Amino acid sequence: MILQDLTPFFRAELIQQITIIIKANDWKQADAAVHCGVTQPRINDLLRGRVSRFSLDALVNIAAALGKRVYIELKAA
Repeated sequence: MILQDLTPFFRAELIQQITIIIKANDWKQADAAVHCGVTQPRINDLLRGRVSRFSLDALVNIAAALGKRVYIELKAA
């Protein structure tokens, strides 16, 4: 499996983790949008799990805006 095949998995995992952060802080969508550096409709898409609407880059940028670092580790099989 090549890395490109894993992109949907990475995007879904990032959306899940960002959603956990938003819910843990009890932010309304508008508040979350400010913290994430995106618009409220983008947060709505994120919270509804619309993975196809987000690039991996966009999700990494949102995570960075929340003070999180994203890394991918590849290990030999």
